[in-house]
Amino acid sequence: MITNEGERQDDGGTSRRRRGLRGLVADVTPLRTSRDFRLVFASWTVTLFGSQASEVALLVQARQLTGSTVAVGLLGAVELVPLVVFGLYGGALADRLDRRRLIRWCEAGLGGCAALLLINASLPRPAMWPLYLIAAVMMALTALQRPSLDASVPRVVTRDQLTAAAALLSLSASASMIAGTTLGGLLATWPGPRAVYVLDAASFAVSLGFLSRLGPLPAPATADGDDAPSGGLGGLLSGLRYARGRPELIGSYLADLAAMTFAYPNALFPFMAVELHAPWAVGLMFAAPSAGALAASATSGWTGRVHRHGRAIALAAAAWGLAITGFGLAPDIGVALALLVLAGGADMLSGIFRGALWNTTIPDALRGRLAGVELLSYGLGPSAGQIRAGAVASVTTPRFSLCSGGLLCAGAVAVVCAALPGFVRYSARSASSTARWKVG
Repeated sequence: MITNEGERQDDGGTSRRRRGLRGLVADVTPLRTSRDFRLVFASWTVTLFGSQASEVALLVQARQLTGSTVAVGLLGAVELVPLVVFGLYGGALADRLDRRRLIRWCEAGLGGCAALLLINASLPRPAMWPLYLIAAVMMALTALQRPSLDASVPRVVTRDQLTAAAALLSLSASASMIAGTTLGGLLATWPGPRAVYVLDAASFAVSLGFLSRLGPLPAPATADGDDAPSGGLGGLLSGLRYARGRPELIGSYLADLAAMTFAYPNALFPFMAVELHAPWAVGLMFAAPSAGALAASATSGWTGRVHRHGRAIALAAAAWGLAITGFGLAPDIGVALALLVLAGGADMLSGIFRGALWNTTIPDALRGRLAGVELLSYGLGPSAGQIRAGAVASVTTPRFSLCSGGLLCAGAVAVVCAALPGFVRYSARSASSTARWKVG
Protein backbone atom coordinates (compact mmCIF):
# COMPACT_ATOMS: atom_id res chain seq x y z
CA MET A 1 0.00 0.00 0.00
CA ILE A 2 1.38 3.42 -0.97
CA THR A 3 1.08 6.18 1.62
CA ASN A 4 1.69 9.71 0.45
CA GLU A 5 4.00 12.08 2.30
CA GLY A 6 1.18 14.35 3.45
CA GLU A 7 -0.58 11.49 5.24
CA ARG A 8 2.67 10.52 6.99
CA GLN A 9 3.16 14.08 8.14
CA ASP A 10 -0.43 14.24 9.42
CA ASP A 11 0.05 10.97 11.32
CA GLY A 12 3.27 12.30 12.82
CA GLY A 13 1.58 15.50 13.92
CA THR A 14 -1.29 13.53 15.49
CA SER A 15 1.17 11.32 17.38
CA ARG A 16 3.02 14.35 18.71
CA ARG A 17 -0.24 15.93 19.87
CA ARG A 18 -1.22 12.72 21.63
CA ARG A 19 2.16 12.53 23.35
CA GLY A 20 1.77 16.15 24.38
CA LEU A 21 -1.65 15.49 25.89
CA ARG A 22 -0.34 12.44 27.75
CA GLY A 23 2.39 14.67 29.14
CA LEU A 24 -0.24 16.92 30.69
CA VAL A 25 -2.52 14.27 32.22
CA ALA A 26 -1.57 12.92 35.66
CA ASP A 27 0.24 9.56 35.63
CA VAL A 28 -1.93 6.91 37.35
CA THR A 29 0.65 4.10 37.17
CA PRO A 30 1.09 3.89 41.00
CA LEU A 31 -2.64 3.21 41.38
CA ARG A 32 -2.52 0.45 38.76
CA THR A 33 0.55 -1.32 40.07
CA SER A 34 0.47 -1.03 43.89
CA ARG A 35 -2.34 -2.39 46.07
CA ASP A 36 -0.97 -0.73 49.20
CA PHE A 37 -0.73 2.63 47.45
CA ARG A 38 -4.39 2.28 46.46
CA LEU A 39 -5.28 1.73 50.12
CA VAL A 40 -3.21 4.70 51.28
CA PHE A 41 -4.74 6.80 48.51
CA ALA A 42 -8.30 5.83 49.48
CA SER A 43 -7.72 6.42 53.20
CA TRP A 44 -6.04 9.76 52.50
CA THR A 45 -8.93 10.88 50.27
CA VAL A 46 -11.72 9.99 52.69
CA THR A 47 -9.95 11.40 55.76
CA LEU A 48 -9.13 14.72 54.08
CA PHE A 49 -12.70 15.10 52.89
CA GLY A 50 -14.06 14.92 56.42
CA SER A 51 -11.22 16.88 58.01
CA GLN A 52 -11.52 19.79 55.60
CA ALA A 53 -15.25 20.00 56.24
CA SER A 54 -14.55 20.11 59.99
CA GLU A 55 -11.87 22.78 59.58
CA VAL A 56 -14.43 25.07 57.97
CA ALA A 57 -17.01 24.20 60.62
CA LEU A 58 -14.55 25.04 63.42
CA LEU A 59 -13.84 28.49 61.97
CA VAL A 60 -17.51 29.20 61.28
CA GLN A 61 -18.56 27.98 64.72
CA ALA A 62 -15.85 30.10 66.39
CA ARG A 63 -17.07 33.16 64.53
CA GLN A 64 -20.68 32.39 65.46
CA LEU A 65 -19.77 32.04 69.14
CA THR A 66 -17.44 35.05 69.41
CA GLY A 67 -17.60 37.30 66.33
CA SER A 68 -13.89 38.03 66.89
CA THR A 69 -11.03 37.75 64.37
CA VAL A 70 -8.62 37.20 67.26
CA ALA A 71 -10.69 34.33 68.69
CA VAL A 72 -10.82 32.66 65.27
CA GLY A 73 -7.08 33.16 64.78
CA LEU A 74 -6.38 31.59 68.17
CA LEU A 75 -7.56 28.25 66.79
CA GLY A 76 -4.25 28.29 64.95
CA ALA A 77 -2.33 29.39 68.05
CA VAL A 78 -3.41 26.40 70.14
CA GLU A 79 -2.12 24.07 67.42
CA LEU A 80 1.43 25.42 67.39
CA VAL A 81 2.95 23.60 70.38
CA PRO A 82 1.37 20.19 69.58
CA LEU A 83 2.53 20.53 65.97
CA VAL A 84 6.15 21.24 66.92
CA VAL A 85 6.46 18.70 69.73
CA PHE A 86 4.50 15.81 68.26
CA GLY A 87 5.60 16.43 64.67
CA LEU A 88 9.26 15.96 65.53
CA TYR A 89 8.54 13.09 67.92
CA GLY A 90 6.25 11.43 65.38
CA GLY A 91 9.07 11.59 62.86
CA ALA A 92 11.41 9.80 65.26
CA LEU A 93 8.78 7.13 65.97
CA ALA A 94 8.24 6.59 62.24
CA ASP A 95 11.87 5.42 61.97
CA ARG A 96 11.57 3.23 65.07
CA LEU A 97 8.13 1.54 64.98
CA ASP A 98 5.85 -0.15 62.48
CA ARG A 99 4.48 2.82 60.56
CA ARG A 100 1.19 1.09 59.78
CA ARG A 101 0.40 0.60 63.47
CA LEU A 102 1.10 4.24 64.31
CA ILE A 103 -1.05 5.44 61.41
CA ARG A 104 -4.00 3.30 62.55
CA TRP A 105 -3.94 4.33 66.21
CA CYS A 106 -3.76 8.01 65.33
CA GLU A 107 -6.64 7.62 62.88
CA ALA A 108 -8.78 6.07 65.62
CA GLY A 109 -7.90 8.94 67.97
CA LEU A 110 -8.86 11.53 65.36
CA GLY A 111 -12.23 9.83 64.96
CA GLY A 112 -12.75 10.14 68.73
CA CYS A 113 -11.99 13.87 68.55
CA ALA A 114 -14.63 14.31 65.84
CA ALA A 115 -17.12 12.61 68.16
CA LEU A 116 -16.22 15.06 70.96
CA LEU A 117 -16.79 18.03 68.64
CA LEU A 118 -20.19 16.55 67.83
CA ILE A 119 -21.09 16.26 71.52
CA ASN A 120 -20.13 19.89 72.20
CA ALA A 121 -22.07 21.14 69.17
CA SER A 122 -25.13 19.19 70.34
CA LEU A 123 -25.29 21.04 73.67
CA PRO A 124 -27.98 23.70 74.13
CA ARG A 125 -25.18 26.27 74.53
CA PRO A 126 -21.96 25.03 72.89
CA ALA A 127 -18.80 26.24 74.64
CA MET A 128 -15.79 27.82 72.95
CA TRP A 129 -13.05 26.27 75.10
CA PRO A 130 -13.65 22.69 73.85
CA LEU A 131 -12.95 23.90 70.32
CA TYR A 132 -9.49 25.05 71.39
CA LEU A 133 -8.78 21.90 73.39
CA ILE A 134 -9.97 19.45 70.75
CA ALA A 135 -8.20 21.38 67.99
CA ALA A 136 -4.94 21.03 69.94
CA VAL A 137 -5.44 17.27 70.48
CA MET A 138 -6.32 16.73 66.82
CA MET A 139 -3.17 18.57 65.79
CA ALA A 140 -1.09 16.41 68.15
CA LEU A 141 -2.52 13.21 66.63
CA THR A 142 -2.13 14.50 63.08
CA ALA A 143 1.47 15.49 63.79
CA LEU A 144 2.21 12.04 65.19
CA GLN A 145 0.61 10.32 62.20
CA ARG A 146 1.71 12.38 59.23
CA PRO A 147 5.46 11.54 59.23
CA SER A 148 4.65 7.81 59.18
CA LEU A 149 2.15 8.34 56.36
CA ASP A 150 4.54 10.43 54.27
CA ALA A 151 7.49 8.11 54.91
CA SER A 152 5.40 5.09 53.85
CA VAL A 153 4.80 6.25 50.28
CA PRO A 154 8.33 5.42 49.01
CA ARG A 155 7.82 1.92 50.50
CA VAL A 156 4.71 1.15 48.45
CA VAL A 157 5.76 2.54 45.03
CA THR A 158 8.94 2.26 43.01
CA ARG A 159 11.45 5.12 42.86
CA ASP A 160 10.54 6.06 39.30
CA GLN A 161 6.88 6.45 40.35
CA LEU A 162 7.49 8.81 43.29
CA THR A 163 6.71 12.03 41.42
CA ALA A 164 3.57 10.46 39.95
CA ALA A 165 2.52 9.23 43.41
CA ALA A 166 3.04 12.71 44.89
CA ALA A 167 0.93 14.23 42.11
CA LEU A 168 -1.85 11.66 42.64
CA LEU A 169 -1.95 12.30 46.39
CA SER A 170 -2.03 16.01 45.66
CA LEU A 171 -4.87 15.47 43.18
CA SER A 172 -6.76 13.49 45.81
CA ALA A 173 -6.14 16.17 48.42
CA SER A 174 -7.37 18.90 46.10
CA ALA A 175 -10.55 17.06 45.18
CA SER A 176 -11.23 16.21 48.84
CA MET A 177 -10.62 19.80 49.91
CA ILE A 178 -12.96 21.17 47.26
CA ALA A 179 -15.75 18.79 48.20
CA GLY A 180 -15.05 18.95 51.94
CA THR A 181 -14.75 22.72 52.27
CA THR A 182 -17.71 23.43 50.02
CA LEU A 183 -19.96 20.97 51.81
CA GLY A 184 -18.55 22.00 55.19
CA GLY A 185 -19.29 25.67 54.51
CA LEU A 186 -22.85 24.89 53.44
CA LEU A 187 -23.60 22.51 56.30
CA ALA A 188 -21.94 24.71 58.94
CA THR A 189 -24.25 27.57 57.92
CA TRP A 190 -27.30 25.33 57.82
CA PRO A 191 -28.20 23.03 59.50
CA GLY A 192 -25.07 23.81 61.59
CA PRO A 193 -21.62 22.56 62.64
CA ARG A 194 -23.10 19.44 64.24
CA ALA A 195 -23.91 17.96 60.83
CA VAL A 196 -20.30 18.50 59.73
CA TYR A 197 -18.90 16.71 62.77
CA VAL A 198 -21.15 13.72 62.08
CA LEU A 199 -19.70 13.58 58.56
CA ASP A 200 -16.14 13.82 59.88
CA ALA A 201 -16.59 10.99 62.39
CA ALA A 202 -18.02 8.77 59.64
CA SER A 203 -15.08 9.55 57.36
CA PHE A 204 -12.58 8.34 59.97
CA ALA A 205 -14.52 5.08 60.36
CA VAL A 206 -14.36 4.47 56.58
CA SER A 207 -10.67 5.37 56.49
CA LEU A 208 -9.88 2.88 59.24
CA GLY A 209 -11.51 0.21 57.11
CA PHE A 210 -9.00 0.87 54.32
CA LEU A 211 -6.05 1.05 56.71
CA SER A 212 -6.99 -2.31 58.26
CA ARG A 213 -6.05 -3.95 54.93
CA LEU A 214 -2.72 -2.18 54.57
CA GLY A 215 0.35 -4.41 54.62
CA PRO A 216 3.06 -4.19 57.33
CA LEU A 217 5.41 -1.21 57.23
CA PRO A 218 8.16 -2.19 59.70
CA ALA A 219 10.83 0.18 60.95
CA PRO A 220 13.52 0.73 58.29
CA ALA A 221 16.89 -0.98 58.50
CA THR A 222 19.78 1.35 59.29
CA ALA A 223 22.86 1.69 57.14
CA ASP A 224 26.04 -0.10 58.19
CA GLY A 225 27.69 1.70 61.08
CA ASP A 226 24.65 3.81 61.93
CA ASP A 227 22.86 3.58 65.24
CA ALA A 228 19.25 2.52 65.38
CA PRO A 229 17.02 5.57 65.59
CA SER A 230 15.75 6.43 69.03
CA GLY A 231 12.50 8.09 69.93
CA GLY A 232 14.30 10.69 72.02
CA LEU A 233 16.31 13.82 71.45
CA GLY A 234 19.21 11.95 69.83
CA GLY A 235 16.99 10.62 67.05
CA LEU A 236 15.57 14.07 66.38
CA LEU A 237 19.01 15.71 66.31
CA SER A 238 20.38 13.22 63.78
CA GLY A 239 17.58 14.12 61.40
CA LEU A 240 18.13 17.85 61.92
CA ARG A 241 21.89 17.46 61.36
CA TYR A 242 21.25 15.74 58.06
CA ALA A 243 18.81 18.46 56.95
CA ARG A 244 21.28 21.19 57.94
CA GLY A 245 23.83 19.82 55.47
CA ARG A 246 21.34 19.93 52.59
CA PRO A 247 20.74 23.56 51.45
CA GLU A 248 18.10 22.43 48.97
CA LEU A 249 16.10 20.83 51.79
CA ILE A 250 16.45 23.84 54.08
CA GLY A 251 15.44 26.14 51.24
CA SER A 252 12.33 24.09 50.46
CA TYR A 253 11.30 24.16 54.13
CA LEU A 254 11.85 27.91 54.52
CA ALA A 255 10.13 28.87 51.25
CA ASP A 256 7.00 26.96 52.20
CA LEU A 257 7.11 28.23 55.79
CA ALA A 258 7.29 31.82 54.52
CA ALA A 259 4.37 31.27 52.13
CA MET A 260 2.08 29.88 54.82
CA THR A 261 3.15 32.14 57.71
CA PHE A 262 2.82 35.42 55.84
CA ALA A 263 0.08 34.65 53.33
CA TYR A 264 -2.26 32.04 54.81
CA PRO A 265 -5.74 33.54 54.26
CA ASN A 266 -8.20 30.99 55.70
CA ALA A 267 -8.91 32.69 59.04
CA LEU A 268 -10.08 35.80 57.16
CA PHE A 269 -12.40 34.07 54.69
CA PRO A 270 -15.55 34.52 56.84
CA PHE A 271 -14.76 38.23 57.19
CA MET A 272 -13.84 38.81 53.53
CA ALA A 273 -17.06 37.09 52.47
CA VAL A 274 -19.05 39.59 54.53
CA GLU A 275 -16.98 42.54 53.26
CA LEU A 276 -17.61 41.48 49.65
CA HIS A 277 -21.35 41.24 50.42
CA ALA A 278 -21.29 37.50 49.77
CA PRO A 279 -21.58 35.66 53.12
CA TRP A 280 -23.02 32.73 51.19
CA ALA A 281 -19.63 32.29 49.45
CA VAL A 282 -17.48 31.46 52.49
CA GLY A 283 -17.47 27.78 51.53
CA LEU A 284 -16.49 28.68 47.97
CA MET A 285 -13.56 30.70 49.30
CA PHE A 286 -12.28 27.64 51.14
CA ALA A 287 -12.82 25.52 48.03
CA ALA A 288 -11.31 27.90 45.45
CA PRO A 289 -7.61 27.26 46.26
CA SER A 290 -8.34 23.55 46.10
CA ALA A 291 -9.92 24.01 42.68
CA GLY A 292 -6.70 25.60 41.47
CA ALA A 293 -4.69 22.85 43.10
CA LEU A 294 -6.88 20.22 41.44
CA ALA A 295 -6.31 21.77 38.02
CA ALA A 296 -2.55 21.96 38.62
CA SER A 297 -2.26 18.35 39.78
CA ALA A 298 -4.59 17.00 37.06
CA THR A 299 -2.31 18.54 34.42
CA SER A 300 0.93 17.66 36.22
CA GLY A 301 2.38 15.29 33.64
CA TRP A 302 4.91 17.93 32.57
CA THR A 303 6.35 18.25 36.09
CA GLY A 304 8.35 15.05 35.65
CA ARG A 305 10.49 16.85 33.08
CA VAL A 306 11.47 19.65 35.49
CA HIS A 307 14.77 18.95 37.23
CA ARG A 308 15.52 22.30 38.92
CA HIS A 309 13.15 21.68 41.80
CA GLY A 310 14.49 24.45 44.06
CA ARG A 311 13.90 27.15 41.48
CA ALA A 312 10.42 25.78 40.74
CA ILE A 313 9.52 25.77 44.45
CA ALA A 314 10.67 29.38 44.88
CA LEU A 315 8.73 30.65 41.86
CA ALA A 316 5.56 28.85 42.95
CA ALA A 317 5.80 30.15 46.54
CA ALA A 318 6.26 33.73 45.33
CA ALA A 319 3.31 33.36 42.95
CA TRP A 320 1.17 32.20 45.88
CA GLY A 321 2.04 35.35 47.84
CA LEU A 322 1.28 37.68 44.93
CA ALA A 323 -2.07 35.98 44.30
CA ILE A 324 -3.04 36.43 47.96
CA THR A 325 -2.12 40.12 47.67
CA GLY A 326 -4.49 40.33 44.72
CA PHE A 327 -7.19 38.57 46.74
CA GLY A 328 -6.90 41.27 49.41
CA LEU A 329 -7.46 43.93 46.72
CA ALA A 330 -10.34 42.11 44.97
CA PRO A 331 -13.30 44.40 44.17
CA ASP A 332 -15.91 41.63 44.04
CA ILE A 333 -16.46 37.97 44.82
CA GLY A 334 -15.77 36.79 41.26
CA VAL A 335 -12.29 38.31 41.14
CA ALA A 336 -11.60 37.12 44.69
CA LEU A 337 -12.43 33.51 43.84
CA ALA A 338 -10.39 33.63 40.62
CA LEU A 339 -7.30 34.83 42.50
CA LEU A 340 -7.74 32.12 45.12
CA VAL A 341 -7.86 29.54 42.30
CA LEU A 342 -4.54 30.88 40.96
CA ALA A 343 -3.05 30.82 44.46
CA GLY A 344 -4.08 27.21 44.95
CA GLY A 345 -2.52 26.17 41.65
CA ALA A 346 0.78 27.79 42.60
CA ASP A 347 0.76 26.15 46.01
CA MET A 348 0.08 22.74 44.49
CA LEU A 349 3.00 23.03 42.08
CA SER A 350 5.24 23.95 45.00
CA GLY A 351 4.00 20.89 46.86
CA ILE A 352 4.61 18.53 43.94
CA PHE A 353 8.19 19.71 43.52
CA ARG A 354 8.84 19.62 47.28
CA GLY A 355 7.57 16.05 47.43
CA ALA A 356 9.73 15.00 44.49
CA LEU A 357 12.81 16.61 46.04
CA TRP A 358 12.24 15.03 49.47
CA ASN A 359 11.26 11.52 48.37
CA THR A 360 14.03 11.02 45.84
CA THR A 361 16.95 12.21 47.98
CA ILE A 362 16.31 11.24 51.62
CA PRO A 363 17.47 7.77 52.81
CA ASP A 364 14.73 5.47 54.13
CA ALA A 365 16.44 5.19 57.53
CA LEU A 366 15.94 8.95 58.00
CA ARG A 367 12.71 9.41 56.09
CA GLY A 368 10.47 9.46 59.15
CA ARG A 369 12.55 12.02 61.02
CA LEU A 370 12.85 14.24 57.97
CA ALA A 371 9.11 13.86 57.39
CA GLY A 372 8.69 15.31 60.89
CA VAL A 373 10.80 18.30 59.90
CA GLU A 374 8.81 18.61 56.68
CA LEU A 375 5.59 18.57 58.69
CA LEU A 376 6.82 21.63 60.57
CA SER A 377 7.58 23.45 57.32
CA TYR A 378 4.11 22.96 55.83
CA GLY A 379 2.16 22.53 59.07
CA LEU A 380 3.59 25.21 61.33
CA GLY A 381 3.04 27.89 58.70
CA PRO A 382 -0.79 27.71 58.52
CA SER A 383 -1.12 27.79 62.32
CA ALA A 384 1.26 30.74 62.60
CA GLY A 385 -0.43 32.28 59.56
CA GLN A 386 -3.82 32.23 61.24
CA ILE A 387 -2.36 34.05 64.24
CA ARG A 388 -0.64 36.66 62.07
CA ALA A 389 -3.67 37.21 59.86
CA GLY A 390 -6.08 37.55 62.78
CA ALA A 391 -3.78 39.81 64.81
CA VAL A 392 -3.00 42.18 61.93
CA ALA A 393 -6.65 42.31 60.87
CA SER A 394 -7.70 43.17 64.43
CA VAL A 395 -5.61 46.38 64.42
CA THR A 396 -6.02 47.24 60.72
CA THR A 397 -8.47 45.52 58.33
CA PRO A 398 -8.76 42.05 56.78
CA ARG A 399 -7.78 43.51 53.40
CA PHE A 400 -4.59 45.10 54.74
CA SER A 401 -3.68 41.87 56.52
CA LEU A 402 -4.00 39.90 53.28
CA CYS A 403 -2.16 42.39 51.06
CA SER A 404 0.74 42.96 53.44
CA GLY A 405 1.10 39.23 54.08
CA GLY A 406 1.26 38.38 50.38
CA LEU A 407 3.99 40.94 49.75
CA LEU A 408 5.95 39.76 52.79
CA CYS A 409 5.73 36.21 51.45
CA ALA A 410 7.24 37.16 48.07
CA GLY A 411 9.97 39.15 49.78
CA ALA A 412 10.82 36.36 52.21
CA VAL A 413 11.15 33.84 49.36
CA ALA A 414 13.58 36.18 47.62
CA VAL A 415 15.64 36.38 50.82
CA VAL A 416 15.73 32.57 51.08
CA CYS A 417 16.99 32.29 47.51
CA ALA A 418 19.69 34.88 48.13
CA ALA A 419 20.81 33.26 51.41
CA LEU A 420 20.81 29.68 50.04
CA PRO A 421 22.12 29.69 46.45
CA GLY A 422 22.38 25.88 46.61
CA PHE A 423 18.59 25.78 46.88
CA VAL A 424 18.14 27.63 43.59
CA ARG A 425 20.91 25.69 41.82
CA TYR A 426 19.68 22.24 42.91
CA SER A 427 19.07 19.82 40.06
CA ALA A 428 17.30 16.46 40.34
CA ARG A 429 19.92 15.03 37.98
CA SER A 430 22.32 14.92 40.92
CA ALA A 431 19.76 13.45 43.33
CA SER A 432 21.06 9.88 43.16
CA SER A 433 24.47 10.89 44.44
CA THR A 434 22.96 13.14 47.10
CA ALA A 435 20.85 10.27 48.42
CA ARG A 436 24.03 8.33 49.21
CA TRP A 437 25.29 10.91 51.70
CA LYS A 438 26.05 9.37 55.07
CA VAL A 439 23.15 9.24 57.53
CA GLY A 440 23.50 10.93 60.94
